[in-house]
Amino acid sequence: MINTKHLIKVIMAWISALYVICYVGVALIPVSRVWFMRYALHADSPFTSDYFGIGYFISGLVIWNIVAIVNALLFAYFFNTFKK
Repeated sequence: MINTKHLIKVIMAWISALYVICYVGVALIPVSRVWFMRYALHADSPFTSDYFGIGYFISGLVIWNIVAIVNALLFAYFFNTFKK
């Protein structure tokens, strides 16, 4: 059995740290968005890095934490229901 409360706390800490690192990275190196699209996703799409502010930061942090929590809950559900 996975301790779901502990898993959610760990996931929230992990995704929050990762989000802050990515947000700061894109703020410091705006061209990194284009690099990611071109080399990781194999797509050539122009991006502008003008969506920066405290509101965007907080809303993105909340959205990514919600997505991570849903995924953690799904993982815990599957892990706890499937038998070995």
